[in-house]
Amino acid sequence: MSTQLQDRIALELGIDRQLVAGGEQEEISRRVEFIKSVLRGSGCKALVLGISGGVDSLTAGRLCQLAVEQLRGEGGEARFIAVRLPYKTQADERDAQASLDFIQPDLITTSNIAACVDGLMASIQIEGLRPSAELTDFAKGNVKARARMLAQYAIANFSQGLVVGTDHGAEALMGFFTKFGDGACDLAPLSGLTKTQVRLLADALGAPTQLVRKAPTADLEELAPGKLDEQAYGCTYEEIDAYLMGRPVTEPSRTLIETAYRNTAHKRELPRTPNSSL
Repeated sequence: MSTQLQDRIALELGIDRQLVAGGEQEEISRRVEFIKSVLRGSGCKALVLGISGGVDSLTAGRLCQLAVEQLRGEGGEARFIAVRLPYKTQADERDAQASLDFIQPDLITTSNIAACVDGLMASIQIEGLRPSAELTDFAKGNVKARARMLAQYAIANFSQGLVVGTDHGAEALMGFFTKFGDGACDLAPLSGLTKTQVRLLADALGAPTQLVRKAPTADLEELAPGKLDEQAYGCTYEEIDAYLMGRPVTEPSRTLIETAYRNTAHKRELPRTPNSSL
């Protein structure tokens, strides 16, 4: 049975439990209209999004391209800038290029973040503190995510643009994003979707099957290259999605998911102030 906590979390994250196979085109139209409305209301003229080769950026990117094409058809000025942000050489570069081929963005640009990340990491010296290799690797992974967002915001400044994020319901639930890194953006068109629903929209958009079904990885850790999201979670996306949709999950998975949600609450909140509740 669905629990009150499951229902409350799903409500807080804006999960649409009504979106199932068959309703994809209506949902695509709704989210494209959302993107258009945000861009139109902002006075900006571009959308900027990093393309990684995963299904999330693939889906968000195609929605953005559809939105700017519609805006131009309505007499507006808008373009979509897809950004490649590798750290040195990306292992799944072919998937990233295949994503770009599918999205067909107005403009593609590349910014390699290696010099930025390595320079910053080399500059950090704290007297008396010698972090372990594992902690250093973890911190560097977060620096990579934040460097990518720095680059995207710089490109947005140059192009009068807004930065698009790829956060969705499953990642939001687990806190699986870097605070002020990939969690920072001006609009998040996949918000409220489960991972299954993201894949449904990608399928409906006509994305290549191998990209839609690709096992997701943030690939930020050098000590564990290509580490899958589900390995980091300790449970599967199917279990996370089931939880969000109010379906039964095993007690170990329920405990893991709810613990992750509580422990990452700070990532989903604005900075606390003296007048905010603790």
